Amino acid sequence: MKTSETSFQSTVDLLRRKTNKRIPLTLTVLMILAASPLSADEVTKWNELVNQLALSSSLADLNPNLQSRMMAMAHTAMHDALNAIDRRYQTYGQRLPLTPGASPEAAAATAAYTVLSDQLGRMVPLGFPPQQAEVSAAYVASLGSIPGGPAKTLGIEIGQAAAAQILALRAADRAYELPVIDPNYPQGNAPGEYRFTPPFTFAFETKWGNVPPFVLRSSDSFGPGAPYPVNSRRYLDDYNEVKSLGGDGVVTRSARTSDQTQIALFWLESSLIGWNRIARSASATQRLNLWENARLFALLNLALADGYIGVSRAKYDFNFWRPITAIREGEADGNRETAGDPSWTPLSTTPPTPDHDSGHSVEGGAAAEVLEDFFDDSRFRFRTCSMSLPAGSRCTDPSPVFRSYISFADAAMENGLSRIYVGIHFRRAVTEGIEHGRRIGNRAVRQFLRPVQ
Repeated sequence: MKTSETSFQSTVDLLRRKTNKRIPLTLTVLMILAASPLSADEVTKWNELVNQLALSSSLADLNPNLQSRMMAMAHTAMHDALNAIDRRYQTYGQRLPLTPGASPEAAAATAAYTVLSDQLGRMVPLGFPPQQAEVSAAYVASLGSIPGGPAKTLGIEIGQAAAAQILALRAADRAYELPVIDPNYPQGNAPGEYRFTPPFTFAFETKWGNVPPFVLRSSDSFGPGAPYPVNSRRYLDDYNEVKSLGGDGVVTRSARTSDQTQIALFWLESSLIGWNRIARSASATQRLNLWENARLFALLNLALADGYIGVSRAKYDFNFWRPITAIREGEADGNRETAGDPSWTPLSTTPPTPDHDSGHSVEGGAAAEVLEDFFDDSRFRFRTCSMSLPAGSRCTDPSPVFRSYISFADAAMENGLSRIYVGIHFRRAVTEGIEHGRRIGNRAVRQFLRPVQ
C-alpha cells in the first residue's frame, strides 16, 4: 500500500537521482475515462486528469505544495477564461475582453492545458517524471470533440490569454527556487522543540510559508493558537491520547477500534486528491453547469493552496515536536506525569515537518468551508472512497469501501481525527488546524469570484 510517509522518502530519492518512470499513456487515459462521472464537463475532466497524474507519479504526496499551487492556477485560468465569454462571476485576474460566441469548452480546455503543460515542465528538473504527453493527449481529445470554426478558434485564444495572465501573476513567487529538503535545519534540544522524525534526516519545505498566498493577505493570516505548554494538563491529555491510540499495533500496542483504524488509513491519502474527489461527486449530484464548476473548483483549490502556505508558516514558526519525539523522550520532558516509551512507534511514519498545526486538518477545514458555503448546505450528505486503504478496498477496486457523512464538516472532523489515530499529531494541532482552514476557506468564498449582479 502506498502511503504518504513512504512518498516523502521517495522525494529524497527523486531529488538525488532523476527518474523517468510513468505509467503508459494509454493506461492513464483509460483510468481517467473509467473514473470520470457521466456528467463530467471540461472543468471536472481536467480536475480528474490532474488527480490521476498525481496518483501515477506520487506528485501529490511527494510535494503537495507544488501540486496545490498548480491546481489553483489551472482552475483560476479556466474560471477566468469562461467569464471572458459570459461574465457570471468576478475574475481572479484582470478581466479579459468580453467575447460572446466563443466556445466555452475550447476556452476551458486550452486554459487548463496551457497552465499544466507549463508547470509540469518546470517540475521535471526537480526530479519529477515528465507528464506533458498525457496532458497533450487529453487536450487533443478535448479539442477533437469540439466542431471546428470561429467559435473554437476564439475559445482557444481566450484560454491562452487567461492562462498567460495567471502564469504571469505567479511568475515571481519563487516557488521553484525554494529548497525542498533541508538537512541543516536546526533541531531543538529542549522539551517541545522540533527534532527530525525517523527515518528522516531533514526538514521538508521549511520556506514554503514565504510563498505569496492566493487569497490571504499574508501567510500568517488566521494562524492557529499556540500548542499547549509541555507542562500543562491539556498537553498531558493530548499526549496520553495519541500514545494510546496512535501505535502501529506491532511494536506498539494500540487501543484503536477497527473503525478507527479504517478511518486512519482512509484519510491517509493526499488531501488534494481526496477533497477534489468529494467536490467532483457533489458537483455531479447537483448537476452543476460549466461556469458553476469553474467557480467551485477554483475556490476549492485556491483555499487548499493557501492552506498549505499558511500551515507551513505556522509549523516553522511554532517549531513544535511531533508525538513520536515527545513520547520517546517523555521521561525527560519536565512533566512528571508523562510516561515515556523509547520504542513507541506510530501507525504511519511521521512526515518531516513540525507538529503544529496539522496540514491535513487545515486542508479539511478549508475544503469543508468552501463546499458548505458553495452549496449553501451545512447538512450535505455524501459518501466517498479512498486510495490509501489496503488493496481491494480502494476507489479503483471492484468493491471499494465507502464512508458516509452527514456534512462536509463531519468529514473534515473525521479527517482531522485520523491524524491522531495514525499517531502523527496531537489533538491540539488537529482542532486548531481545522479552524485555521475554515477561516482560510471563508475568506476565499467571501472575497473572491463573487457572482456578478
